[in-house]
Amino acid sequence: MASKKPQKADDSSGGSSGKKPDADQLVGFYKEMLLIRRFEERAGQLYGMGLIGGFCHLYIGQEAVVVGLQACAKPGDSVVTSYRDHGHMLACGMDPKGVMAELTGRAGGYSRGKGGSMHMFSREKGFYGGHGIVGAQVPIGTGLGFAHQYKGDGGLCMAYMGDGAFNQGQVYESLNMASLWDLPVLYVVENNKYGMGTSVERASATTELAERGKAYNVKNMSVDGMDVIAVRDAGLEAVEYIRAGKGPVLMEAKTYRYRGHSMSDPAKYRTKEELNKMRAEHDPIDHLRQTLIEMKALTEEDFKAIDKDIKDVVMAAAEFSQQSPEPDPKELWTDILVA
Repeated sequence: MASKKPQKADDSSGGSSGKKPDADQLVGFYKEMLLIRRFEERAGQLYGMGLIGGFCHLYIGQEAVVVGLQACAKPGDSVVTSYRDHGHMLACGMDPKGVMAELTGRAGGYSRGKGGSMHMFSREKGFYGGHGIVGAQVPIGTGLGFAHQYKGDGGLCMAYMGDGAFNQGQVYESLNMASLWDLPVLYVVENNKYGMGTSVERASATTELAERGKAYNVKNMSVDGMDVIAVRDAGLEAVEYIRAGKGPVLMEAKTYRYRGHSMSDPAKYRTKEELNKMRAEHDPIDHLRQTLIEMKALTEEDFKAIDKDIKDVVMAAAEFSQQSPEPDPKELWTDILVA
């Protein structure tokens, strides 16, 4: 295999490629992020009511990352992520009713009520999970990238992970292999500053996580994950590079989760002042809302109407999740591999 050209010195800085999003696209981003926010808020309520069992990791605060990047995807691309996955499902176009029904363990869910929050899939939408094992989705995403290359379908895989997962050894095995074989994979580190309750400063010898790509000759980028426009621009640059056959890209999206690691986490490891400051100064939805106001793209009445429509969608999903029947006991014997 031919050796690669050395990386450019400025590869670590995110940039833009292509046209800036127009008003209609920005309104679309706003609606997608608000849908994720309202869906997650409702999921949190259902969990508190005992209608969702097991673990439940909410995506509130991080919406700009997946919305901005999925805007760069094409039909035929694939996505794999960790257990904080509801936002990714919705951004991939999965039906909120099916997602919520899976959260409540009903037959109408995407995994027929057997996967729950962390394990649901949709091959139709190119969504290959939700994975509960920390970092395990990264080699799977690498395999999906290999499949795209092997089939020559022009697709790529977006493999999402958290900053906690980024310290796992299998991540670096994956980066090494993807770089050697020029695999079409966009590795996305959603750095929300805390792996469970441990800050990135306490867990990582270097806090500029994207820099680690240099060890494997992987193009690396860092972007403000609280700004959907910045994420989309960096995403376009990344996918253009990957689709040109130049190999994988490692992108660090610096973001923040407003809730605890999971619903059982009181998040006492950070101050209320820190959380309130992020909400007040960096909220991705409020930031885009202000942009749309300045562009005169939407009025206050428009925002109210959008919020109502989205709340109706989420309410319908919650109702469907309760009306859908429990899985048939026979489902215990399906989807099982026997050696």
